[in-house]
Amino acid sequence: MRVTETTPYDADRARFTRQALARLVLCDHAVDVADSARGLVATENDPDAGPGGRISQAFQLIELTERALVSAVIYERERGSSWAEISQYLGIGPAEAEERFAANLDGWNTAFDVPYRLDDTGRKRIPQLPMAAYDPAWACDHLDRWAYLQRLGVDQHQAVSSGLIMAASEDESSPVTP
Repeated sequence: MRVTETTPYDADRARFTRQALARLVLCDHAVDVADSARGLVATENDPDAGPGGRISQAFQLIELTERALVSAVIYERERGSSWAEISQYLGIGPAEAEERFAANLDGWNTAFDVPYRLDDTGRKRIPQLPMAAYDPAWACDHLDRWAYLQRLGVDQHQAVSSGLIMAASEDESSPVTP
């Protein structure tokens, strides 16, 4: 069953272009990859990990990286990249790239029209957009803080949100800032 009710974050989300929302999702998924990879670096707790424990962590890193790749493709499509441009980086043909990511793009597009689905009980609403696109104000704050604390080569408090392409406000012809 589809739920087409509004969400608490519709007004915040309307300030962002779909391209900006896709970029926030990509940033959020990249943070997950970076944080997961960081867990494989320290050796101090190796005696506490059971047999195969580091393999489990590395496998999770692969899963998170695949999710980031899907987010990157969605972002590139939102910013106007062609399948030919995308496929050259994947080492496959444009038709194969489009087929590989078609379901992900369909899900992304549908989530803007149908922001929730009901769970199996029919009582709980489950957001269909990734959290960073569902609540972009939270995502900007979270990602800006993460980037600042990681010292990603920029010494500013809005390393992520300052580069987003925002939607034009209703009473202005110029874009708004996050």
